[in-house]
Amino acid sequence: MKEMGLDGYRFSISWSRLLPNGKLSGGVNKQGIIYYNNLINELLSNGVQPFVTLFHWDLPQALDDEYGGFLSPHIVDDFKDYAELCYREFGDRVKHWITLNEPWTYTNVGYALGQFPPARCSKSVGNCSAGNSGTEPYLVSHYQLLAHAAAVRVYKDKYQAYQKGKIGITLVCHWMVPFSKAKSNQDAAQRAIDFMLGWFMDPLIYGDYPPTMRSIVADRLPKFSEDQYKLIKGSFDFIGLNYYTANYAAHAPLGNNVNPSYTTDAQAKLTTERNGVPIGPKAASNWLYVYPQGIRNLLVYTKKKYNNPVIYITENGISELNNANLTLEEALKDDMRVKYYDRHLFYIQRAIKEGVDVRGYFAWSLLDNFEWSSGYTVRFGINYVDYKNGLKRYPKTSAFWFKSFLKK
Repeated sequence: MKEMGLDGYRFSISWSRLLPNGKLSGGVNKQGIIYYNNLINELLSNGVQPFVTLFHWDLPQALDDEYGGFLSPHIVDDFKDYAELCYREFGDRVKHWITLNEPWTYTNVGYALGQFPPARCSKSVGNCSAGNSGTEPYLVSHYQLLAHAAAVRVYKDKYQAYQKGKIGITLVCHWMVPFSKAKSNQDAAQRAIDFMLGWFMDPLIYGDYPPTMRSIVADRLPKFSEDQYKLIKGSFDFIGLNYYTANYAAHAPLGNNVNPSYTTDAQAKLTTERNGVPIGPKAASNWLYVYPQGIRNLLVYTKKKYNNPVIYITENGISELNNANLTLEEALKDDMRVKYYDRHLFYIQRAIKEGVDVRGYFAWSLLDNFEWSSGYTVRFGINYVDYKNGLKRYPKTSAFWFKSFLKK
């Protein structure tokens, strides 16, 4: 990082590495504290600011066993205690805290589609042994928002004045392009954004879920009490935004006797092509198509709809296939990634010129990594990791591009 001229590094702390049982009462793992202290000190001694995410989907198993994790209001206090432990141990040096990473993904893939842990969903949606795609996603997001707000409150009440840091949350949204100019498709695109970004941004800015969600989801959508409304509204210093791709959105009315599910509630059919033509070049990940102008659209939309919050782009990047047949020299040549970053940064600059308050940008990712359910089949890194030979690292073309970009 120092060699490349980077001045910020975003990483996540593993909750169960610090609290093996998820709770303070279960004891603190001192080795975990030492591990992160070493990392933070090493970053700072090399001129790199740590941006720390507290929850990146790895819930301590003990809390899932005890009360179902984020399906229960009990999570709020346990998350707050864990967050406070981190402020106490690391807050003298960490000046940027992110409570949750992509609560939408955690909810959607874990509790609506059932494809990530804890793999819960309705039988009509996927092959899950338990769950309800029509109710659980809304509960899980509700308790994620309340856990976030509780962690922010304790930081602002007890630590911010003397630690002088900032705290926020990282959300993800694809840009939604109406499938056609028909009003029904334009409305569908708006609903799709409400059900992905608005689900979290509306409570943070206005204290409640988007009106579209309230009217469609009705009784399945939890309500905030007066105290919760006050706790959550305005509970951030900045918003982290993750952007990768865009979808076409077409109106998709619900048929009769459809089991309610988050996956269909937005009444928007999302696709990556129109009349056989993809929305942009396809990456190695099946969900990722390149649509650089979407990042500008998303930023300008967020500025207008949500009172121009301070924004950090906390993830943006593209995957390539992990192709064992390539020589190392061939594998390091990632011109499509260079183009991806070049175009996205161009559109971020445009958004800044239009008044969006963007303060920083993090590429996903510094290194090739274990990419969730895709494992090692795709590579997101600007530095190549040789998995077969001791995890040796080699800069790709994009790493050299970044270095020269930052120098200029």
